[in-house]
Amino acid sequence: MKRQVEAFDYAGVICKALSTGVLLTTRSGDRVNTMTIGWGKIGIEWGRPIFIAYVRESRYTIQLLESSGEFTVNIPLNSDSREILGYCGRRSGRDTDKIRDLKLTLVDSDVVSAPGIAQLPLTLECRVIYRQKQDIRQMPQDVIGRFYPPFGEQQAPDMHTAFYGEIVNAYLIDPD
Repeated sequence: MKRQVEAFDYAGVICKALSTGVLLTTRSGDRVNTMTIGWGKIGIEWGRPIFIAYVRESRYTIQLLESSGEFTVNIPLNSDSREILGYCGRRSGRDTDKIRDLKLTLVDSDVVSAPGIAQLPLTLECRVIYRQKQDIRQMPQDVIGRFYPPFGEQQAPDMHTAFYGEIVNAYLIDPD
């Protein structure tokens, strides 16, 4: 059972949870994938409630997100989610089905195709309205050195794309 909430009533909870991780879940066709993110923002832009999620270009999730244009943000409300967040942060959806591996309970969303996850009950349903690749030329040198070391065969930095998701619904998933 879901209980509708006002996303901004939980802004502090969301920001605090980002420091240890939340899940970003997306669906494209019949494929559902979730990944741990630690960079995100909740706010108002263009007069709309927005959650901005940052996803590296090398991640499998970016393909699904680009295809679907929708995602959910799944926020834990207790410390029982540490194992889930760790696993989803270390494993790629290219190689394994994290939902199946962890026996996560998917909950159909009301507005977007990406599901909520019962084990992380605070859920934001988001529809991408803007995306922007980060520009390394505009970043401070210490940030580049710390977060964007050379990556892959071409030794290019693995940059993030910021996905601006309009929050179209928010709810708590009540345990059965």
